[in-house]
Formats: sequence, C-alpha cells, structure tokens
Amino acid sequence: MSSAMPANFPLTNTVADSPVYLRIDHITKRFGDTIAVNDVSLDIERGEIFALLGSSGCGKSTLLRVLSGFETPSSGRVWLDGKDVTDLPPYERPMNMMFQSYALFPHLNVWENVAFGLKRDGVAKAEIAQRVEDMLQLVQLQKFAKRSPHQLSGGQQQRVALVRSLVKRPQLLMLDEPLGALDKKLREETQVELVNIIKKVGVTCVMVTHDQDEAMTMADRIAVMNEGKFLQVGAPSEVYEYPNCRFVADFVGNVNLLDGEISEDQPDHAVISSDVCSFHVGHGISGHLGMPVTVALRPEKIQLSRQDPGNSHNTVACAVDSMSYFGSYTSYHLRMGNGKSLQAWVTNTDRHHEHIDIGQRLWAHWPDNAMVVLIR
Repeated sequence: MSSAMPANFPLTNTVADSPVYLRIDHITKRFGDTIAVNDVSLDIERGEIFALLGSSGCGKSTLLRVLSGFETPSSGRVWLDGKDVTDLPPYERPMNMMFQSYALFPHLNVWENVAFGLKRDGVAKAEIAQRVEDMLQLVQLQKFAKRSPHQLSGGQQQRVALVRSLVKRPQLLMLDEPLGALDKKLREETQVELVNIIKKVGVTCVMVTHDQDEAMTMADRIAVMNEGKFLQVGAPSEVYEYPNCRFVADFVGNVNLLDGEISEDQPDHAVISSDVCSFHVGHGISGHLGMPVTVALRPEKIQLSRQDPGNSHNTVACAVDSMSYFGSYTSYHLRMGNGKSLQAWVTNTDRHHEHIDIGQRLWAHWPDNAMVVLIR
C-alpha cells in the first residue's frame, strides 16, 4: 500500500470504488510564517488503527484537527470513504474525537454521559437506551451506569469517554493522546483493552501520541513526524527494525548510533570502518567507498562476553560504566576504547546469573544482521 498520493487522483466530490478509506492529500497548514504541517499525503485503510507519532510541536495534533474540521488546511484535501470532506464543519463530518482530558460532564452520570450525543442528535429514546446499554456492556461498565465520573478510576473514565465517542457510530474515530492521563501501569493495561474494543466495533481510528510504546502496542501502522513532515510510514516492526533515517532510529526505541565510512560494499555484504570496530553488515548498501554513514545498533541485539570471542568484525572491548536492573532485563552502559558509550540490554533469563561489577572488562559483540546502515 502506497502512502503517497497518486498523481491522477480525481478531484471530484466522490471517488467510486476507492480502496482507500481516509486519504490525506498534500495537506499543508500554516500559522502566519510558521508551517505546522508541510505537504503530507497518506492513505489509511478501512478498520486500520493508525498512529501519528512525534514529539511536541511536530505537527501531529494540528493534522488531527485538520482531519476533524477544527482547522482549515492552507492547501490540500481530506477524503473520507471516497468523499471530499475538506470544507465540511466538524458537526457535519462522520467523525468523533476523544481528547486526553476525556471531557466527561461532571453533573451527568455514566449512562447520561454516553447518551448525551444521541439525545442531542434527536435519536429515539428506545434506540438510545439500546445503544447505550450495548456500549456499556462492551466495556463492562453496566454496574457503574449511575455513578458520577468522579466516582470512577482513571481507566474507567477513559472507557466511558471511548464509548461516548463510539456510541454515535462514527466512520472515523480520532484519539488525541488517549492514555496520557493514566499512570504507567494502568496505561499499559489499557492499551490492549482499547485496541480490542476498537477492533470489535470495527471503526477506523487515527491516534496522536508522543509515546512510542503506545504507538507500537496499539497501531497497525505508524507515521513518524518531525517539523510537519512524515519521515517514515510503516508497521511498528518495520519502523523499529528498519528506520530510514537517524531521527527515526533515535526517536523510536533506544539505539546506539555509531559513525563510520564504507570501506567495502558487495552485493552480499558491506564493511564499515570506524574508530569503534570494523562493522560487517550482512547485505550490500549501494554506497560508494569512503561514504560517511551511521550504523544503528539496538541495545537488545548486543551480546556480552567475559572472554574475547575472537571475531575480526562486530566486536568491541569495553568496560562497565554503570548498570540498571529492570527486572526482565539489565541495561549496561559500557565505555569503549575511543571513550564513547555503548548501551547493551541483557535479558535476565537466569535468576542466578554471574554478577558483573562496575569497571569490569567485557566484550560486546553482535551478528551481521543486527545493524541498519544510515546515510549521513
């Protein structure tokens, strides 16, 4: 599936038999001299959960507001299910947004909060009752129907806000930092629950988050944004394992970024020379000799040994600067011979593993398929 906008896309009010559900067509949004969103295009499939991932000020929330109709794009179009909705006001778009604050009405109980939008739309009482009951059953909150929002936990409030958005049966659900108000443990528990509910309902979803773990856990695909542009679009595993630039590698997950230059480039392998070690990469990279590159190496790909493994490539002697125990794994900060730091994560599979001391000399090594080479 291409994330780019086809050149021959018809600029009409409907697109017959379009395989794309949401199409973002060369959207730009300016605020004075500031470009918040810079000519982005994207196709999202029906039923997909798509995450816009980036740090504060990258343009992701502005793009979400353009999709919802709260901001008018400076240029470009928004298509939903083959129809151009760019000029429709928010209340005429078949979309609903759930905000980080949840925005529940404190003077209404849970049942009334969920029913509020249906009542305002003039839905018949019997249908309102059925749809609200169905939604509360979906999130297992039937017994809390008469409680006020302040009597609920953060996770329960989040579920109420979600079903209040879903009860109107929107074609598109937009989530703005949906779990940002929850503590870490509850947020992790709620991520899977939220995905299960969205998938069960079958609604297409676009979410905004700065939390890479949240995006990786919840989304079918991710767009990493920076300075108003999409740097990379792909499945979570693709973006993590095969970042296409230094920014994406550094932003998504932890990574060691090690500079060098190409000293050999063959169809089945490449060698990168550096002051760290000689990197042997298990594929060609279509560069030229002497080209400056950066080797991206994830901490979990590194193995540690007390003895020199005797490899001519992908091995570096180092000393332990510090270590942090996280239960399932231990993170080691290692000092290499050039004085720079290398981070390695070792899974704690053995409860009685050998103790490693600060200052201890170790060898870090990794396979030739563990690295991604990025052009500088």
